[in-house]
Amino acid sequence: MAMPGDIKIIDLMLNVPGDDNSAWYDFMKPLLLDEQSRLMFKMPAQYMFKDIPDSGNKEDYIAYTIELMDRFNIERAMIGLDDANEVAKEALRRHPDRFFASYEANPNNAMDEVRKIERLHREFGIKAVTGFPSGLCPQVPVDDRKWYPIYAKLVELDLPFCVCVGVPGPRLPMAAQKVELLDEVCWFFPELKIVMRHGAEPWDTLAWKLMLKYPNLHYMTSAFAPRYYPQEIIQFANSRGSDQVMYAGYFPMGLSLERIFKEMPDVPLKDEVWPKFLRENAIRVFKLDQ
Repeated sequence: MAMPGDIKIIDLMLNVPGDDNSAWYDFMKPLLLDEQSRLMFKMPAQYMFKDIPDSGNKEDYIAYTIELMDRFNIERAMIGLDDANEVAKEALRRHPDRFFASYEANPNNAMDEVRKIERLHREFGIKAVTGFPSGLCPQVPVDDRKWYPIYAKLVELDLPFCVCVGVPGPRLPMAAQKVELLDEVCWFFPELKIVMRHGAEPWDTLAWKLMLKYPNLHYMTSAFAPRYYPQEIIQFANSRGSDQVMYAGYFPMGLSLERIFKEMPDVPLKDEVWPKFLRENAIRVFKLDQ
């Protein structure tokens, strides 16, 4: 059950750091009502993370990120992309074999957002669309009709939808991303590949029950240090869910790669599950071989 050392890892949540990473969270500032979140935190869920990575000042953050990936045997990583994110665009241009992109959608933009997804897929070959229902302003629950045009487009483009579920780390209302809301979405869109992000806690039992029910539903370990991976998710991965659970980190937003891979060998996955968890499931779900 030891973690193999020769697997080329796919990291499904990683970003290139910069001089001011706090700008990543500007979109949710209107929803942060407590003084600590607004004025003191480097990131909105800082109370949950002891040692947020500090990359320092680097002449070339992209090269620095590649060096870290090489150090920890990460072959490819999914990074967030938007029109204004020049660092992500440059990373994709310089290292198309190491980075692939996702786009975080806002269904409040209606059909403009559908057209934007189609354009980013055409121009940058995005491999997924992500969603943060509790972080949107206004919030949009996972099963809200505003998402449905986006879901339909993702089915058409055969792109996965990676959505935050469970109690959000930032001090935001949680109702928009209760795990139970995925039930109707998975039922109505059986061709839509959905990947749960950020733990699904405290509804991790419901998360694996829904994965057992719906083969189009998956789970990634983003934003959780390996020692805190939900036990029931690991048990599911070791049994009937070996094709539905996959690795994602959280560098540099909240976790260092050093911490992740120091703790990873203690995760009690079966020998035959490790390759699926670290690589093979991501390649299949995100079509990384195409």
